[in-house]
Amino acid sequence: MADLSVSVNMGTYIFHIDANSAFLSWSAAYRVNILGEKIDLRLIPSIVGGDEEKRHGIVLAKSTPAKKYGIKTGEAIVTAKQKCPGLVVVPPDYGLYVSASRAFIEKLKQYTEQVIQYSIDEAWAVFDGCEKLYGKGQMVDLAYGLKDEIKRELGFTVNIGISTNFLLSKMAGDFSKPDKVHTLFPNEIEKKMWTLPVSELFFVGKATAAKLHSLGIFTIGELAQADEEMIRAHLKTPGEIIQGYARGEDLQPYLFTHEANKGYGNSLTAPVDVVTREYAQHLMLSLCETVGMRLRSDHVKIKVVSVHITTCEFQYADKQMQLFTSTDVTEEIYTAACKIFKKLWDGRTPIRQIGVHTSKVENNTGRQYNLFDGHKYDRLETLNRTVDKIREKYGEDAVFRACFLKSNVAHMGGGLDKERRSGVTLGIDVERERTRNL
Repeated sequence: MADLSVSVNMGTYIFHIDANSAFLSWSAAYRVNILGEKIDLRLIPSIVGGDEEKRHGIVLAKSTPAKKYGIKTGEAIVTAKQKCPGLVVVPPDYGLYVSASRAFIEKLKQYTEQVIQYSIDEAWAVFDGCEKLYGKGQMVDLAYGLKDEIKRELGFTVNIGISTNFLLSKMAGDFSKPDKVHTLFPNEIEKKMWTLPVSELFFVGKATAAKLHSLGIFTIGELAQADEEMIRAHLKTPGEIIQGYARGEDLQPYLFTHEANKGYGNSLTAPVDVVTREYAQHLMLSLCETVGMRLRSDHVKIKVVSVHITTCEFQYADKQMQLFTSTDVTEEIYTAACKIFKKLWDGRTPIRQIGVHTSKVENNTGRQYNLFDGHKYDRLETLNRTVDKIREKYGEDAVFRACFLKSNVAHMGGGLDKERRSGVTLGIDVERERTRNL
């Protein structure tokens, strides 16, 4: 989804902006600011997850109080509730998340034209030629102003990391949360980054961290100063890459494969290693939900679906398939993504990044019938559009999607809240957001 081909020159400052616990924060902000609920989900032990009644699903996002109970993103909801019996579980609301993400990116573009969206809830903002115009202190002030403006106008908090390259700004953004601004310039690496556990380094997952621990490497600084031949011997090319990261070298270009506006896609770096097909499919459904809603909102369809993965060993792979007919149906995109993923992943090597991208964008044309699907997707297309219209008029949660109630992915998507909503989401005009091009 992101394109890091933007040139970084002398005098360039890069902000990494990340919405704090995005899914939970966006749900909480909506409930408090629009529905008028008294209890803020961000202030109590709560999570966004799957179908609570069926005891299925995993934790998609958690509040800070929930984190204190040891609840982790990606773990089963059943396990999370054992850790915290009073845990509040709310279902995901992908329509809300798409609208909130659009408003988020739009706000960043008010500050600079060079906004590089990495996932639905994080992006980089590049400020070129600022050396003579702004000092570091003024850039920090600018970041605080942006952070506070997002909080005031959109109702949720973000972390902003500031540096001169993409990696260091992202690492800075992951320092203490929420609602913070941090810097990590090259001369601050030793003091601010090297003391952190090696597992905190970007793209170092559980498996890689375990290998490093076996070599007696426990901090980022120890990795940065370790013997290069030893690292190469035990971790091969991935070891060279992450050792470069530990020294402040910038991100690898191949981690960002899809340029904006050439299709519709979304990707994410998983909070934990993806080691099961069920978890991977759950993440893909989340990605397909946002892609499908964006397609329908922009009145276009796609004919090609592709999936890309990057393993914890920095092995990149992608595959694509052309559909029988163009579509904007979430379920059809998800079904194709699952078929591709089955061929793409060996089921053994942990995955760190996964993405779903669509291309061959067409205007909203009719469907070519396929005798073998029994008009299944034709009916779902009608259903999707009908549900969208109902939600536009009565609110995002005015109706349940039948596919989530009856299909085998019900526990992945979950149901929706039953409260009716007004025509405004987090201060965003829904009608405007649904008709504009991203």
